[in-house]
Amino acid sequence: MGAEPYWYYTDYQTDLNLALDMLRKREFQAGRYNPAIPLLDFPITESSPSPGAQHPSIEAALEASDVDGTRSILDILRVSDTPCPLSRDEFKTALRGGENQEIIGEIFNTAFPLPSAELLALFGTEQPTHKMIESVILGDTNIDAANAFWHSINRGTARYIIVYTQNQPSEIFFIGYSFD
Repeated sequence: MGAEPYWYYTDYQTDLNLALDMLRKREFQAGRYNPAIPLLDFPITESSPSPGAQHPSIEAALEASDVDGTRSILDILRVSDTPCPLSRDEFKTALRGGENQEIIGEIFNTAFPLPSAELLALFGTEQPTHKMIESVILGDTNIDAANAFWHSINRGTARYIIVYTQNQPSEIFFIGYSFD
């Protein structure tokens, strides 16, 4: 099976690792992860399946998911404050034993911010709104930009975007791909 995309919104807080941890716990407790639900349907809504946790801990769920991963935010263990250091092509080369393989372990299971230039290219601002994310990344406002964005995400990693309402941070949008 190939990599599966996933995305979530969670309430903003200044400690991004804490926000990620709370999101992971929410999705674990809802049971929205592989192998409890092999393939999730996104977006997650109030009517999404929620069978409850099927494992005693997130760590046990990760172990049970084996090489596929949980195909969810549970696979992301930490938030970086700097953009991903490797392009998708550099990442693939490193996975095959080429250059940069020494930093692969630092990249897997990590959520990275979008650089300012990417935010500006996608949204025309460094403070995108929920509506902008829905229309650009998840919608059809600019298919080429959306495809380029999705293509830039390495497998087993995620990106995050701080979402703004009236010029104030209001949410964090996490988006990623599961392992292949």
